[in-house]
Amino acid sequence: MRWLPALYVGVILAVEPVTPVQWPVSFLLIALPVVAAYAHGPVAVAAITVFAVVFEGVLAGTPCCAGRSLGYLWDRYYVFTYVSTALVGVLGAILAAHRIRRERTLASVRSVAETAQQVLLSPVPRRLGQVCVETLYLSAAAEARIGGDLYEAVPCNYGIRLLIGDVRGKGLVAVETAATMLGAFREAAHDEPDLVAVAHRVERSMTRRAAQLPGSEVAERFVTAVFAEIPDHEPVVRIVNCGHPPPLLIGRDGVTELDSSDPSPPLNLGVLVGDDYHVDVRRFRPGDQLLLYTDGVTETRDRDGVFYPLTDRIRSWGPLSPRELLDHLHKDLLDYSGGRLDDDTAALAAYRDPG
Repeated sequence: MRWLPALYVGVILAVEPVTPVQWPVSFLLIALPVVAAYAHGPVAVAAITVFAVVFEGVLAGTPCCAGRSLGYLWDRYYVFTYVSTALVGVLGAILAAHRIRRERTLASVRSVAETAQQVLLSPVPRRLGQVCVETLYLSAAAEARIGGDLYEAVPCNYGIRLLIGDVRGKGLVAVETAATMLGAFREAAHDEPDLVAVAHRVERSMTRRAAQLPGSEVAERFVTAVFAEIPDHEPVVRIVNCGHPPPLLIGRDGVTELDSSDPSPPLNLGVLVGDDYHVDVRRFRPGDQLLLYTDGVTETRDRDGVFYPLTDRIRSWGPLSPRELLDHLHKDLLDYSGGRLDDDTAALAAYRDPG
């Protein structure tokens, strides 16, 4: 964009010698200040406006340009062009100043959004007993759009309890809902004896939260989530899946999707469908790795609109540590989508140390 004014002038220079005398292509320089306003500041636009006026005079008074004589330099039509270019230059400087002000405002909003997301998703300890935990969060490409993707890992008397979730919708309401859910989970993880009780307690908090929302928001606000529990002295993982994409188990037997045998409804919808939460128990041996993720991963598309094949990709990478796995996933998502993610993405990897 910064070279757009130079390109514009180059086009005019290329067209000017081949046009008839009756077609004064130099009049096109009137638009040059506005073109410059797309990429430059007010001072640069003012300088480019002065250049445009001088260049118009050069083109009007140069005999070799379309056979003109010096008499055209002060022809009334050209004088009108000089004045018009100067006025457009003033407009361009105003537009450039407004653009810069909007860019600074947008940068500030982005900073606030990132800070809010960082406060919401507090850092997870990288080692919890026998389990190594790593996390990944990628913001969507849409400017200043705060998402409701969330994750947490809590060590408690029952082992390590993990959570990953995705709040329906975006913006501050989604962030408030995510904060409510995380607060409820952090308390319930310590107090409740099993994952079903944890899910019910979080459900009650979400229902109270939904009741405070206006109008149709009560029925529409729900959260898909996966609760997981890794006991300290059992080679298993317990999972409650509430309408969320299934976790992946990466181990000596390959990569396996841990589909729920009895899927549970998303949080805040259980009271509507009258269903309960079901626990699946899967083997989770030393050296195995559990990957929890939001649908921002699997719904990433390439240029042809094909969804990201997460399971196949991970199978092709071979054994990786949790940090290497998430870093590789981050890079691969950006490459697959052409550098543009249309949804927020969160992932959490938990690795049971063989030692």
